[in-house]
Amino acid sequence: MSIDVVTFGCRLNTTESEVIRRNADAGGLTDAVVVNTCAVTAEAVRQARQAIRRLRRERPGARIVVTGCAAQIDPASFAAMDEVDRVVGNEEKLTPQAWADARDTFGRTPFGIDGEEKIVVNDIMAVRETALHLIDGIERRVRAFVQVQNGCDHRCTFCIIPFGRGNSRSVPMGEVVAQVRRLVDNGYREVVLTGVDITSYGANLPGAPRLGMLVKQILRRVPELERLRLSSIDSVEADRDLLDAIAEEPRLMPHLHLSLQAGDDLILKRMKRRHLRADVIAFCEQVRRLRPDVVFGADVIAGFPTETEEMFARSLDLVDDCGLTQLHVFPFSPRPGTPAARMPQVRREVVKERARRLRERGAAALRRHLDSEVGMRRRVLVESDDMGRTEQFIPARVGVEAEPGTILDITVAGHDGRQLMPA
Repeated sequence: MSIDVVTFGCRLNTTESEVIRRNADAGGLTDAVVVNTCAVTAEAVRQARQAIRRLRRERPGARIVVTGCAAQIDPASFAAMDEVDRVVGNEEKLTPQAWADARDTFGRTPFGIDGEEKIVVNDIMAVRETALHLIDGIERRVRAFVQVQNGCDHRCTFCIIPFGRGNSRSVPMGEVVAQVRRLVDNGYREVVLTGVDITSYGANLPGAPRLGMLVKQILRRVPELERLRLSSIDSVEADRDLLDAIAEEPRLMPHLHLSLQAGDDLILKRMKRRHLRADVIAFCEQVRRLRPDVVFGADVIAGFPTETEEMFARSLDLVDDCGLTQLHVFPFSPRPGTPAARMPQVRREVVKERARRLRERGAAALRRHLDSEVGMRRRVLVESDDMGRTEQFIPARVGVEAEPGTILDITVAGHDGRQLMPA
C-alpha cells in the first residue's frame, strides 16, 4: 500500500506534499500516512492533532509521520503523541533520504518508538538555499503551483512562520522558468507562483533579481503559458517590473491577494508591518489605474492585542477604501514565542465578534463585485464538473459539462452571492 499525505495550510504546503509523495514512493515507504501541518494559528495546530488521532483510529496498522511548520516549531509535542511514529522537519521532508531512512527505521523497529528517537528535525535557520523540486503536476489539480521562494526575513510580532520556514531564500530564475515550461508541456494552462514571501524573491541570488523580472522572464520564455497567477504578495515590496507586468501582460492574471493584516496605523506598527494604511490605499489605486479589471483579496487579522473598537473600524473601512473583493479573515490567535502573545489581549468573545463583522463586510463587498459582473464576458478555467474560476479568481459555473483544464468563455447572467452564473 502506498502512502497517503494529509495537507493543512498554504499553497506552498500543497506543492510540498506532492514532493513528499514522490520521494516517499521512490524511497519505498509503504503503508504510511504523512500529515503535513500548518502553524499559522493555534486552530491549525489543533486541527492537525485532531486529524492525527482520527487517522490512528481509521488506520491502526499504518505508520503516522508528522511534518510541516507545526512539527518544525514544536517537534517534541508531536513526538509525545502515542499516535505518531516519526516527526520530520520542514527541510528534511523534501529530501529523498528522509523517507528512505523512515522506511529503514520502520522496517527494524516495532510500533512505539520513544521520545527523541522519533524526531528528525534540524535547525531551519541554518538553511541558506532552497532547491526547485521538480514535479509533473498535482493530482486532481487543473492549475500548477511552482515554489519560487521559501522562508521570511521579516519578524511580524504575531507570526511564528519564520521559525517554521527559516530565512528567505529563492530558487534561481532559470530553474523556475524550466519548471514552468515542464508543467505547460504536461498540459497545464495556468501556473501559480508561490512561496512564503514571494515579493522578497531574489534577494539572496546573484544580481538580486526581483519578482517582477521573474514574471517577465516566465512570460517571455514560455509563450505557450496562457495564465500566470501570483499567490499572496506584500504590496510594499512590489517592484517597478512587477507593476509594468501588471499593466502590460494580459497573461498575468488580474487578481492580487495582499498581506494587509490591519487598517489602523498604530496596530500596523505594533504588528511590525512595513506599510501604513495610506500606502495600501495608494497601491490599490495605482494598480487599478494600470489594470482596471484587477480585483484584490486580502488577509486581515481581527482582534490584534490592544485593538480598540475605533482601530478595528479602520480595518472594516479598509475593505471599501481599497475596493477589496475577497477577504481571508483570521481571528487573532496568540502564538507562544511571539511578541504579540505577550501584549495585552483582546477578550476572546470580542475577537470572534470582530472577525464575524469583517467576514460580513467581505461578503457584502463580494456581492457588490458579483453584481458588477452581470453582463460581462469572462474566460473560466474549468476545475471540476461545470465549476471553474475567472481570470479574477472568482468562482463561476460554466453551464455545460467540460473537461477539467478547459478554458471556456461565458457571459455572466447572475450570481448566488458566492459564484457567477452563466447565461
